[in-house]
Amino acid sequence: QVQLVESGGGLVQAGGSLRLSCAASGSIVRIDDMNWYRQAPGKQRDLVAGITRGGFTSYVDSIKGRFTISRDNAKNTLYLQMDSLKPEDTAVYYCNADVLRIFTGVRNYWGQGTQVTVSS
Repeated sequence: QVQLVESGGGLVQAGGSLRLSCAASGSIVRIDDMNWYRQAPGKQRDLVAGITRGGFTSYVDSIKGRFTISRDNAKNTLYLQMDSLKPEDTAVYYCNADVLRIFTGVRNYWGQGTQVTVSS
């Protein structure tokens, strides 16, 4: 089994910062692409940022220059540094990863989500 566990969410005022973490555990051979998604109330889940195993990053336009995605391959951990937060960033943030396991190949996994609330 593979588990992705997010942490670091919370309540912050507009302009503040938060750092999300996502720790992967289980029978992992390798983790390929890792992503952060978010889902605001009443809206669909959208991709926010992604990072390849080699460190190539991509961001949705609305968070460029404010959020930074990174990873530690040795620790199987994904991060999202969120600065200059805005009320519209309020959402549940989900970690997503393509994980290679012995015998099962590469499969996609989701974390349980962590709530980020930005007050105005």
